Amino acid sequence: MDKIQIIDVNPDNVREQTLFCIKDIKKPEFENKKKWFEKAYKDGLRIKILRDQTDRPIAFIEYVPAEFAWRPVDTDNFMFIHCMYVYSNKDKKKGYGSILVKTCEDEAREKNMHGVATMTSKGSWIADSRLFEKMGYIETEKKDRFELLVKKFDENFPKPKFIDWTQNRKNYLGWHLLYADQCPWNEPSALALKKTATEYGIDLQIKKIDTVQKAKAAPSGFAVFNLLHDGKLLEDHYLSATRFKNILKKELSL
Repeated sequence: MDKIQIIDVNPDNVREQTLFCIKDIKKPEFENKKKWFEKAYKDGLRIKILRDQTDRPIAFIEYVPAEFAWRPVDTDNFMFIHCMYVYSNKDKKKGYGSILVKTCEDEAREKNMHGVATMTSKGSWIADSRLFEKMGYIETEKKDRFELLVKKFDENFPKPKFIDWTQNRKNYLGWHLLYADQCPWNEPSALALKKTATEYGIDLQIKKIDTVQKAKAAPSGFAVFNLLHDGKLLEDHYLSATRFKNILKKELSL
């Protein structure tokens, strides 16, 4: 394996190191994620970027103590992995993802935590379970398209569990979009959807999820992007105006 280094991104070096998922520091998306990151950093959230010998960013991981996870999970004293991604296909299957997950596990052990948990899916915008299962993670719960995978350092501790993200959907009558800046691409999507909704004469109510508590109570498993119509979840990840138009045509039978 080529020589690599793992960079700990922090509020002091974030502009120099970027946030990996958004590299252009001049974009408003970067500033939104940066502000979110600086606030979450105080709760223990960490972003690590893996760079090669030429300083090229290869992969990244974002994790946080599970009580501060922006996902519908209920547990104490576990670390929770929000995101883990190896960008280029040529860099995949080289063990880089395992290195970053191991870094998270090492920090969890140093903090005397009970283990590490994450959510996986074979769908879009989230890692699948294969890497974690190879590293000893066990699926403890499954709901909709999501699996909860856990690696416990001691079997005596209670395992993390899902919070039922369907229970509040009935409260969202009409058209609603709830999103958070945990993903930098959510806000551009929200702006595009608002414009499209206006074109179709739809009153799309948009609210930003700005606290951990609101994220844990969100009406989808992914939590940080929720498009609903009359209590039905239509999408749980950011989408284009074209995709939204197709959803509108289907929902409105146009």
